Amino acid sequence: MIKRRRPGESNGNLATAPGERGSRIRDEDRATRKPMAWWDRVKILILLIGGWLILLWSSMAQNPLLPFNDAVNIGVRSNGWLLVLAGIELLRQIHYLVSERSAGYHAFWTKRVFAGVERRRAGMNDWNRFRLSRVFKWLLVLLIIDLIFARVAGLPPAVALVQLPVALFSALPFFFQMFTYIFILIAQFGALFYFLSRGGVDVYFPDDIKTRFSDVWGQDSVLAKIKENLVFLDDPESIESKGGYVPGGLLLWGPPGTGKTLMAEAVAGETGKPYVFVDPGAFINMFMGVGILKVKSLFRKLRKLAVRYGGVIVFFDEADSLGNRGAMAQGGWGGGQGMAPSAWSTNPPCNGLSYLSHDSASMLMRDSLGGSGYGEPRGGIKDRVIMGGMGGGGGGMGTLQALLTELSGLKKPRGFLNRVVRRALGMRPKPPPKYRILVMMATNMPQALDEALLRPGRIDRIYKVGYPSKVGRVRTYQGYFDKVAHELTEEELDKLATITPYATGATIKDLVNEALINAIRDGREAITWRDVVKAKQLKDLGPPEDVEYIERERHAVAIHEACHAVAAYRIRQHLTIDIATIEKGGTYLGMVASIPPEDQFTRWRSEYEADIMVSLSSLVGERVFFDGDSSSGVSGDLEGATRIATLMEGYWGMGSTVASHGVTHEVGIGGGGRPGKGEGKSEHDLLESGLGERIESNLAGLLERTEGLVRDNRLKILAVAHALETSKTVTGEDVEAIIEGRKGPLLDGTIYGSPEFAEIAEDYHRKALAAHQGHSDVKAPLPVFGRGLEPVGAHNMTDADGH
Repeated sequence: MIKRRRPGESNGNLATAPGERGSRIRDEDRATRKPMAWWDRVKILILLIGGWLILLWSSMAQNPLLPFNDAVNIGVRSNGWLLVLAGIELLRQIHYLVSERSAGYHAFWTKRVFAGVERRRAGMNDWNRFRLSRVFKWLLVLLIIDLIFARVAGLPPAVALVQLPVALFSALPFFFQMFTYIFILIAQFGALFYFLSRGGVDVYFPDDIKTRFSDVWGQDSVLAKIKENLVFLDDPESIESKGGYVPGGLLLWGPPGTGKTLMAEAVAGETGKPYVFVDPGAFINMFMGVGILKVKSLFRKLRKLAVRYGGVIVFFDEADSLGNRGAMAQGGWGGGQGMAPSAWSTNPPCNGLSYLSHDSASMLMRDSLGGSGYGEPRGGIKDRVIMGGMGGGGGGMGTLQALLTELSGLKKPRGFLNRVVRRALGMRPKPPPKYRILVMMATNMPQALDEALLRPGRIDRIYKVGYPSKVGRVRTYQGYFDKVAHELTEEELDKLATITPYATGATIKDLVNEALINAIRDGREAITWRDVVKAKQLKDLGPPEDVEYIERERHAVAIHEACHAVAAYRIRQHLTIDIATIEKGGTYLGMVASIPPEDQFTRWRSEYEADIMVSLSSLVGERVFFDGDSSSGVSGDLEGATRIATLMEGYWGMGSTVASHGVTHEVGIGGGGRPGKGEGKSEHDLLESGLGERIESNLAGLLERTEGLVRDNRLKILAVAHALETSKTVTGEDVEAIIEGRKGPLLDGTIYGSPEFAEIAEDYHRKALAAHQGHSDVKAPLPVFGRGLEPVGAHNMTDADGH
């Protein structure tokens, strides 16, 4: 059944429990016109009536004997057009006032009278409509001023427009005229820095923001905490009357794509306050001091918006770009160290991370990117000091300090009259008002932020926006699939959430869009499960390379991956196989990907040992099946196994000792000290130390256990290898069916349990081994058994481990 959410239909889970904060009504859902502020209602009337009064005063000043009543009559006859415009404006404001209070009256004018006009206006580009509206308003104001000056000066309107600046300048005394010249010279430099300080800051008013909390899926726990802050922003007296203060700063940190920016937009949409977006590069400038001007200008604008609207929200995206006064000197993120060899940069390969659990793969990746030693702290300030450009700090010298001062500096009085004139008269300046400014920041590198920025009073609350849970992923998939036509069942959505354990809102949105593209490419209107799985394969693995292996290499790669698959199925319980493939990708020759069947937050020694044995199974399998020979494709597997074994023995207390090698390595005892610290020990010396011997001993023991596992499952490995050679890609359910000798969703595994298969598979392997040893062609075609082993389509290819 094709499912599509109708416009205006609830997308589920939007009801709020009693006592919880509800969503603010969207403007398009209002039955009446949105109320207008009183200043916006009367400002044009004040301008028109004020202009008419100025003309009245001018006529009385020119003829002091003219009675007031006669002057009024003359003003009505000669300048009555201003009163006519004021009357029209008054009728317009009365119309708005009634429309704000009567739903029927509002519906009549908007849906019957002006509906066609609104449709034509909506067809115009938003940017052009805004600019034309601004030009029209300025021209109207200039026209009114010009007509008033023309009447006062007795000049034609066209001449008065040219003479207006000259008349204003001539009316000044000579001293002030000289001062004006000096001011113009100074203004040139001021204008230069003014334009340099512009840009990177965008202001969105309440009507511009359509995002609500109901548009943020999969992060319910974080949203609940953010809503609490909004209660205090809307009603600050509820906490200030009890002696507290309104939390003024929030930091959202977490992986990219988890919805941090979307949450900030939803906060602005729910509160109805202006939303100021600060671009990550806003404070990066060519000239020193411009960044400080930008900070001052930004907070001056925030204070004005806060006073006018009762509050304002400012959002600093990618806040780590603000810098850290000691970021460069402290080594920053990664400490300026050389990059260790990547787990997949070895000479090629089986993807060295694909069959590991996510925790193991992430740990190996961090080690690859982060440092040169296992225990060396990132960014040892004693060992290296790298001076940053212009003193370090993201925006240049003084920018971060200016931001810190504005966030919690002295609350000085504001305004020239308040600060200067009142002091000159011996009066104490009035204190500044309480500016309701909510500062929100987002980053995926919280370690790069200055500690002074994160202290309470500046950033009061820090929330992690992590990967959504399975329930959150299901809700997110439902939200995005409700926007398109699809044929997925609830069970398929639940399965999709299971096989994408580390998907974020951004990746889920991208996956749904890619699935829609697949459906459109095939000429269909609705998304099917095949489109989703095909899209997932493309996003996780990338497009396969259009290359073919020679027969002996194809067989060797299949044996390599089959060893991983069989070992993972036999000994690893915390992960299940998702896909096995020998299709060559950009960075791998083949891979076995696994997924966690459930969310788990702790790891055990037995699980890490299983990971190591799965890594070592490729080396053992190549030695067993190729008479002791092995390929360079196992290099990534050995690197991963060695790193995990090192951390188990030296850091996690999973070896024969208890002491943490991270501490002993830092202080230079127990592990030979740091390389280059004075002991003169090389990496080879470290491997031959006590720690290195224990690591090698543990790996040797696990290697022996893995060899027994491979020999006991020789026929199972040949069976999986044959399926890979035949189909290139096999799903995890079919891998299990082949090993267990039963029928799978796409392959018939019962054929692999027959004596006929064992004999033919061994014979084919002997011929492939002979071709390998002689660097010749395989003297037999690849055997195919019945219809059950037909090639598997690309729609069966999935990878839920993200590698």
